[in-house]
Amino acid sequence: MNNTPSALDPQGAAIFIADLWWLLLGLGTLVFLLVMTYLATALRRGGASPLDPPRPVRGTRAIVLGGVILPVIVLSIVLVATVRTLWALSSLTKADPLVIHVMGQQWWWEVQYPDHQFETANEIHIPVGEPVQIHLSSDNVIHSFWVPELHGKLDLIPGKTNTFWIQADRPGEYRGLCAEYCGVQHANMMFLVIAEPPEQFAAWLEAQRQPAAQPTDELAKQGQEIFLASTCINCHTIAGTNATGDLGPDLTHLAARRTLGSAMIVNNIGNLGGWIADPQHIKPGNLMPPAENLDGAALQALLAYLQTLR
Repeated sequence: MNNTPSALDPQGAAIFIADLWWLLLGLGTLVFLLVMTYLATALRRGGASPLDPPRPVRGTRAIVLGGVILPVIVLSIVLVATVRTLWALSSLTKADPLVIHVMGQQWWWEVQYPDHQFETANEIHIPVGEPVQIHLSSDNVIHSFWVPELHGKLDLIPGKTNTFWIQADRPGEYRGLCAEYCGVQHANMMFLVIAEPPEQFAAWLEAQRQPAAQPTDELAKQGQEIFLASTCINCHTIAGTNATGDLGPDLTHLAARRTLGSAMIVNNIGNLGGWIADPQHIKPGNLMPPAENLDGAALQALLAYLQTLR
């Protein structure tokens, strides 16, 4: 898993942003070197003694060049480059695009595919090479959506929907994060963008649209009974069952996800068991209470059921 997203390896819209950044860095470096060179030259010449007679004021040409002409040239270049970048970003569109709604929660990401009538959590699957429209909103405080390799930052603001486009030019897994302080677990509010070839993405879409498979193993059946009889159904949804809670992530295809806890830990049976038993130990402050009433046998049965949710 890529744990070190880098804005220095841009794709899609991020390429335009990176090009503008490099230009600004180059211009800033050039101006800095010119100023330091002028300063060093002035220091080498030395200043006049207070006892010397006044000298006629000179250096008007340098003042005009350094204070007027050079800033006008630099700012004009920046203006043109910025307008070109904004135009390039606005041109990253597609007729009848894939639309994904991302809602910031505390502290995880609710991901909805409205045209396909399902939702998931903390994973955004997109087809490679296609612009995808992202709608951003928040149900609590201000968050900021950032996938450094795919785009710049954009805020999720309560009561408002912000829209932009992302595109991945090659298959892979891209780590995103919240870039706006949003509470105690801000640093652990991460997510994955998973770019797949179109046929693989289409297969994923179809699988996500299906209700949860009914368990066939006796232990898993027992686990399903434990889950549906517990308070878990007040917070989580599993399509095809009477679990319809909407406070926590949709668990219909939990076992197919790569991570748990908003991309904090790998999704395997050991980590899942630890999360259920004591989520506050892994992610203090999250809204999920520990499963204090589960003994070892019941936990194993519940884990067996949750592993069938693919």
